[in-house]
Amino acid sequence: MRRIDLKTASVARSDTIRDINRQIVLNYVRERSPISRAEISSETALQRSTISLIVDELKSQGLIDEIEGESTGGRPPMLLRLRAAGPIAVGVDLGTDRTIVATSDLAGRVLEREEFQTDPSWEKTTRQMIDCVKRFIQKQKGIEGIGISLPGLVDQEAGDALFIPHFKWRDWAVADLVSAATGLPVKVDNDANAAALAELWLGRPEIREVRDFIMVLVEQGIGTGIVFDGQVYHGVAGAAGEFGHMTIGKGAPIACAAGSYECWEAFASENAALARYAKEHHNSDGSSPTSFSQLVDRALQGETNAQTALIETARYLGLGIANLLKGLSPEAVIVCGRIARAWPLIADEIKSAVEKNSVCRGLPSARIIASTLGENPNLMGALSLILAGKFAARLPG
Repeated sequence: MRRIDLKTASVARSDTIRDINRQIVLNYVRERSPISRAEISSETALQRSTISLIVDELKSQGLIDEIEGESTGGRPPMLLRLRAAGPIAVGVDLGTDRTIVATSDLAGRVLEREEFQTDPSWEKTTRQMIDCVKRFIQKQKGIEGIGISLPGLVDQEAGDALFIPHFKWRDWAVADLVSAATGLPVKVDNDANAAALAELWLGRPEIREVRDFIMVLVEQGIGTGIVFDGQVYHGVAGAAGEFGHMTIGKGAPIACAAGSYECWEAFASENAALARYAKEHHNSDGSSPTSFSQLVDRALQGETNAQTALIETARYLGLGIANLLKGLSPEAVIVCGRIARAWPLIADEIKSAVEKNSVCRGLPSARIIASTLGENPNLMGALSLILAGKFAARLPG
C-alpha cells in the first residue's frame, strides 16, 4: 500500500470522485470503442444518469463522439467513440542526429510531421523546434500541449534538461523556453521514460494490463524506463533508470558516452553492434553499413555477418536484462528501438542469456517482448506526455 504524504495530501471531495468516474468512462471509450452507455454502466456499476452526465461533459469538451450503431430490429443503439478529428498534441523527439516534430490526434495517430538535423548548439535547436511548433499551431486549431523527449537526464517536474551527454548540454530550461515562445504548456522527459509511458498508454493491449514493467530503449546508448503500479518511476530529479551504465564486463567493442569500456551500453547498444560488424564481419567488398537500420536490413535479408553482429549484441542485451530482473522483478521487459525490427533473429538469444544469468531460481519469470511502438518510440513517447494527461485520473496527493 502507498503511504500518504501528509505534506501534499488533499482530502477526497465530491469533485475528486467525479473526476475519477469521468476518467473511468473516458478510458472505457478509449479501449472498448465503440461502446454503449449501457455497456459501461453494466461493467462499472455506475448509474446510467451518472454516465449520461459524464458523456455530455466529454462531448462538450470535444473528447468523444456519439454514433449510430447497427439495428437488430428496433431502434439503432447510440455508441460512443473517441473524437479524433484533428490534432490535440505536438510531440518533439530530440535525437542525437535528427529531431522530429509531429502532431497527433487524441488516439495517438500521427497526423503531420517535420524533421531537421539536430544542431550541436542548444540555442539553434531550440529555435528550430519552436519554429516547427509554431507552424503546426498556425495551421491547426485545438492543440493543447507540447511533449518533448530528450536523450539525457531530465528533471520532469522543473521541465529542465539537466545533462544531454551527446552534446554536453547542461541546465537547459527547455520547457520554459518553448512554452514562453508558443503559449502552450510543455512537458519534458527522458526518452526511455517517455517511451515507457507510450507503451503503457498506446502499446499492445496485453501490456496496457501490466502494472510493472521495464522498457529497455536500445539506441546509440541504452536507456531504461521503469513502470511501477502503472506509473513511470522517475526517482530524485528524474535520475532513475540509468542502468545503461551498469558494469557487466570488460573490453567492450566501443566506449560508452562516459568513456567506459565496461558498461552495458558499451556492449549492447546500436553502436556496439556496428563496431562488431566493422571489426569482424566485413563484406567481401569491404563495405560496412553506415547506420544501424542498414545493419538490420542486411540481417533480415539473410546476411550471415550482420546476423552474427546482432546476435552477439543480443547476448549482452540479455545479460543486462537478467540483472534488471534480479533487482526489480517486473512482470515484463519490453525491448524498444530499431533493434525490435530484428526480433525474430535475436529473441531466442536474449531469452537464453537471461536464463543463463538468472541464478536466483524459483523467482517468477518475466515476459520479454518487443515493443510495438514502431520505428519512432521516442516520438510516441513525446506525444504521450500530453495524451496521457487526458486519460489519467488526477488524484489528491
